[in-house]
Amino acid sequence: MYSDPKPSFSFLILLFLCLQPLIFSLSTDASPPPTVCIVGSGIGGSSVAHFLRHYFHPSPSQPRPPNIKIFERSYVVGGRMATVSIGGENFEAGASILHPKNYHALNYSNLLGLKVKPPPASEDDDSMSLGIWDGKKFVFKTLQVDSKFPLVQKIVSYVNSFRIFFRYGFSLLKMGSFVEVFVLFIAFLFLPKKSTVDSFLKYYESPERRPIFETVDDMLKWAGLYNLTTQTLQDELIGIKLSPLLIEELVTVITRINYGQNVYISGLAGAVSLAGSGGGLWAVDGGNWQMASGLINSSDVSLHLNEEIESISYLGEYYELNSTKGNSYSCEVAVVATPLDEVNIQFSPAVSIPERKLQHTHAAFVRGLLNPAYFGLRTVAEIPELVGTLEDPDLPFTCISVLKQHDENDITYKIFSREPMSDALLDSIFSARLQTNRINWGAYPLYKAPELFAPFILDGQHLYYVNAFENAASTMEMSAVAAENVARLILSRYFSEASLQSSNLQSFSPDADVSHFDL
Repeated sequence: MYSDPKPSFSFLILLFLCLQPLIFSLSTDASPPPTVCIVGSGIGGSSVAHFLRHYFHPSPSQPRPPNIKIFERSYVVGGRMATVSIGGENFEAGASILHPKNYHALNYSNLLGLKVKPPPASEDDDSMSLGIWDGKKFVFKTLQVDSKFPLVQKIVSYVNSFRIFFRYGFSLLKMGSFVEVFVLFIAFLFLPKKSTVDSFLKYYESPERRPIFETVDDMLKWAGLYNLTTQTLQDELIGIKLSPLLIEELVTVITRINYGQNVYISGLAGAVSLAGSGGGLWAVDGGNWQMASGLINSSDVSLHLNEEIESISYLGEYYELNSTKGNSYSCEVAVVATPLDEVNIQFSPAVSIPERKLQHTHAAFVRGLLNPAYFGLRTVAEIPELVGTLEDPDLPFTCISVLKQHDENDITYKIFSREPMSDALLDSIFSARLQTNRINWGAYPLYKAPELFAPFILDGQHLYYVNAFENAASTMEMSAVAAENVARLILSRYFSEASLQSSNLQSFSPDADVSHFDL
């Protein structure tokens, strides 16, 4: 009897085995996702990785997110965010304070579950004692009273406020207006307050409502800040009729502390410096480096520590990065998130950026006791917690501040200077030194108005430079703002995402702990 043929079970197995190579070939025929290489693991590089992950949305042409590699020439992450250990305690050695309106940094801390804290008393204007030193005497000192009673402290605070007002007059109110029109950390002088506030809030609006900027100039002009980079802070302050005494003393002290420079820095950087002297400042408990570490851990990054990139070459459809270890890496997109001023990366073809020098800050951390005789005083208790200095090339330091008082004869200090401080000099300033740690930071650009800016896109292709924005002003938040724009720029240009959707940022904690800068 005739019956319809049916394939046997063994025949089906044989057919599957024969077709398996073809099926495997078809399934793996899709092109691999592109690779983004980031040079630098500080707040800029880690923020680029973070925003690339959270702004990326799959599309038919790019269904999978990019691979991200971060290269760090040190053995730890964090860049200029670092801690130093003195007597078994850690203190911020690099970027140390954040403004209450630094919304990216606040968001990072919340997302990563980081604990925030106020900075040391010497970095909080509400509780410190201040002295302005001219090299021979204190031209101004706030009153100091050793009392734990809140009422006494409040009275002393009022008396000091009156003394400061008596010395500098109504110019203080003008300077306050110059600073308080900031929404974030910068002032804009010539617009009404409401317009300025609205301009700054735009940087934190949803991506659909903000342009993506290819140049720093356009980014600053959009916020109404560009003009502040065209003239000096001194010119800005003279323009609003600040008294010469206030500029010479208090403003100079602030700019020397925050940027190691005088009032001839560009107006925008100077405004940022003044904002950094206000109240409500904060830091991450345990070190600000944890923001970079957490962002890297949560962004599915391939991290290459202790590997310095020495050359970046564009080879048509991709970039080749060569490291000092002899390794080569290919990537479709390359991001430089470290200042190019003092690194030896060779570019092929060559790139052209404005010449820029860095202002070095030499930080000395000393556990011991200051010598009151150096300041013409009789006791250590008479020395202010924060000693600021006037602009004088003969002065050996820009500031000295108390980080922690362990007891009457044991205090940890931080000293900033433009040049290294010798042991002989430190021995003249201190009557006792139990421990001394020194760090040389290439801390910030040497600001000079009018500022010239490198572009965010260095070669017209897909080589990006986060630190181009640093010529406007240098802070952790400025780096995050620039990194967010660069990430959007990459997605819009390489991935053709014309409209970036708001990221669904949810609270998370890093699974692993990336090494940090403990000097």
